[in-house]
Amino acid sequence: MTAVETQITYSNSYTIHHEEAYMTQEEDWDRDLLLDPAWEKQQRKTFTAWCNSHLRKAGTQIENIEEDFRNGLKLMLLLEVISGERLPKPDKGKMRFHKIANVNKALDFICSKGVKLVSIGAEEIVDGNVKMTLGMIWTIILRFAIQDISVEETSAKEGLLLWCQRKTAPYRNVNVQNFHISWKDGLALCALIHRHRPDLIDYSKLRKDDPIGNLNTAFEVAEKFLDIPKMLDAEDIVNTPKPDEKAIMTYVSCFYHAFAGAEQAETAANRICKVLAVNQENEKLMEEYEKLASELLEWIRRTIPWLENRVAEQTMRAMQQKLEDFRDYRRIHKPPRVQEKCQLEINFNTLQTKLRLSNRPAFMPSEGKMVSDIANAWKGLEQVEKGYEEWLLTEIRRLERLDHLAEKFKQKCGMHEAWTGGKEDLLSQKDYESASLMEIRALMRKHEAFESDLAAHQDRVEQIAAIAQELNELDYHDAASVNARCQGICDQWDNLGTLTQKRRDALERVEKLWETIDQLYLEFAKRAAPFNNWMDGAMEDLQDMFIVHSIEEIQSLITAHDQFKATLPEADKERMATMGIHNEILKIAQTYGIKLSGINPYTNLSPQDISTKWDTVKHFVPLRDQMLQEEVARQQANERLRRQFAAQANIIGPWIQTKMEEISHVSVDIAGSLEEQMNSLKQYEQNIINYKSNIDKLEGDHQLSQESLIFDNKHTNYTMEHIRVGWEQLLTTIARTINEVENQILTRDAKGISQEQLNEFRASFNHFDRKRNGMMDPDDFRACLISMGYDLGEVEFARIMTLVDPNNTGVVTFQAFIDFMTRETAETDTAEQVMASFKILASDKMYITVDELRRELPPEQAEYCISRMTRNTAQRG
Repeated sequence: MTAVETQITYSNSYTIHHEEAYMTQEEDWDRDLLLDPAWEKQQRKTFTAWCNSHLRKAGTQIENIEEDFRNGLKLMLLLEVISGERLPKPDKGKMRFHKIANVNKALDFICSKGVKLVSIGAEEIVDGNVKMTLGMIWTIILRFAIQDISVEETSAKEGLLLWCQRKTAPYRNVNVQNFHISWKDGLALCALIHRHRPDLIDYSKLRKDDPIGNLNTAFEVAEKFLDIPKMLDAEDIVNTPKPDEKAIMTYVSCFYHAFAGAEQAETAANRICKVLAVNQENEKLMEEYEKLASELLEWIRRTIPWLENRVAEQTMRAMQQKLEDFRDYRRIHKPPRVQEKCQLEINFNTLQTKLRLSNRPAFMPSEGKMVSDIANAWKGLEQVEKGYEEWLLTEIRRLERLDHLAEKFKQKCGMHEAWTGGKEDLLSQKDYESASLMEIRALMRKHEAFESDLAAHQDRVEQIAAIAQELNELDYHDAASVNARCQGICDQWDNLGTLTQKRRDALERVEKLWETIDQLYLEFAKRAAPFNNWMDGAMEDLQDMFIVHSIEEIQSLITAHDQFKATLPEADKERMATMGIHNEILKIAQTYGIKLSGINPYTNLSPQDISTKWDTVKHFVPLRDQMLQEEVARQQANERLRRQFAAQANIIGPWIQTKMEEISHVSVDIAGSLEEQMNSLKQYEQNIINYKSNIDKLEGDHQLSQESLIFDNKHTNYTMEHIRVGWEQLLTTIARTINEVENQILTRDAKGISQEQLNEFRASFNHFDRKRNGMMDPDDFRACLISMGYDLGEVEFARIMTLVDPNNTGVVTFQAFIDFMTRETAETDTAEQVMASFKILASDKMYITVDELRRELPPEQAEYCISRMTRNTAQRG
């Protein structure tokens, strides 16, 4: 005998015992009160209607309750209809002893159902004794209509009364305390109908002072819509001080049986709706996961080729635009995708928890859309992203260097081309053929001065060639024009060397024909030429462009400039000495009356040229000072930016690392209920979010540094990339921790465990979580189970480990520990319960129709269920 059968047997025994006492207590009361005409009238009508409500199923009825049961035939038929069992074959004779035999068969059947008939014999029924006949019918009603009513371990009369009280409790002017006076105004009956079928009665329009109207309304509605025949007269109930209790109980029990089936069907429908709603929600979560995963993977797929495109632009402006586009990607486009990735992991974990709690198989995303697939794709994105940023900064440095070299190349080429202009024509002249002795010697000395000047310019040509070579090595976009110009200068320089040597050879051939020319002119020319070249070099150096990236580099330039300024007094002495030679020439000419042409035959440089160029050199010196000091100011500003960034980064970096360590222990260390833990974590998360302004400020300083072309910082080991990655990991970690607590709440609520139990589980887990990292080793887990009373053998422990660590990771998480500890107490809807619910809706058939589903379930759940059943049928076919 099952536990369910035992309970039914116990309930029936209790009912019989209770009803025997009830009937025994009322025996004397019946002996007197059944003679009351009002009560007798009510019982006649009620019992007759009750009997006919069953007899009509057999195609017959009674008119007079004490007459129509006298031969026992309809009495036996009534018992067969209401019990569903066959009685012995009746005697067909019409004699008195035939009738008594039939009635006795009926009474024996009643007694076989555990009912004791007190003072009721077959002869009284055959003789038409009204009291005995009504008493017998009441006994039948008690046994077959009222006895099985049970509410909260009460039965029969008390169970029916408790059911009525609960159903009518919310209604005004209704207070059911008994089965007589409480029903006189008709409101209790109307309340019962409205509670189950609010569409049949508008309870708000009923009046307590209209009992007859209320009763008739209830009688008519019950008969028309609920198939409950009219068993009472409104006037009899209202005009009787105390209506007959048995008549009222008989009538009210019909309502119980009418609505109990509906409630059972409603319960079954609700259970099915619950299961279908869970399936719908889970499928929606699966579809959302697939959609979000596809979108995220597609974004990564589109973004990686963009980051892998390392085709350098030819101009600094274009490369800086690429850098700005990359900054927009990091500030605007990527952060929402980081949140989507985090939300995707949270949704996946939540979905798996819901599926596990509802005993559904785990969700397996489409191929290539697992959380691990997304994590791998994301890792690949970040690797490409890091390489792209490094490439951008390297290219910008290269273009900066190229622009500087190109400008320097143009400047030096311009100066050289200006110097070489006309030199080829000059060297190609044959003026010495018609020159005088003095002029020949002058031409020779002039040529020597030119050779000295030419040798001095050799360094510049080498510099031009070196710059051109570096531009080619750095892949300068206009290298072709640079090479062409450099080649032209080199070819011209070679030609100048050839022409110079040819002119020297010609002058040397005729040198012996000429007298030595004035030594002073020659000395002036020799001293003026290198001094002039020195001034040219000084002006070139003073106007030389420079690019530095640190205080040390600019300080080195300042030191070199100071060293140059230290040579100016010595240079001034050289200038004065050179000018002294010219003064001596003038003095000699004046002394000896020599008429000078005013032109030094050995050089084109005049004393005015030397003075003018010297003034120019002195003019460029303070300008160079100003340029260097401006660069010092710029480098100091850059150093301030470095220190400002480092000061914040050296605080934010350790702060993020500390928070990451705190979060790794927070789920273990937080005490209190899960809701309190959730509030603490939410506050913890808010504090982290509030810290975002510090990250934004650091981003602003980082952008200022990059705009100032600052690419290194010796004051800190933290780069902006370190801070960004750490911040994203911190946000993801706190979101995952909150999700774990949410899943614990789902587990607790779904498993039906109390907060105290959960705290006990947490305390046990924390005690054996020796590393304080939210995970237990297998040995610690075994010790934890033993401490909680488990008697573990090797086989049993191996089986448990397959449950808590299905992926064989070698650790047991707190969520897996909770799932195991609550596995046997899960309050979920089993497959057997769901099938039983469908069977109830199908009226115990082995199938259920589409119309039945649409009638019993809400529209949305009904159509969903029909579509699933149709799909499964098609797949099996």
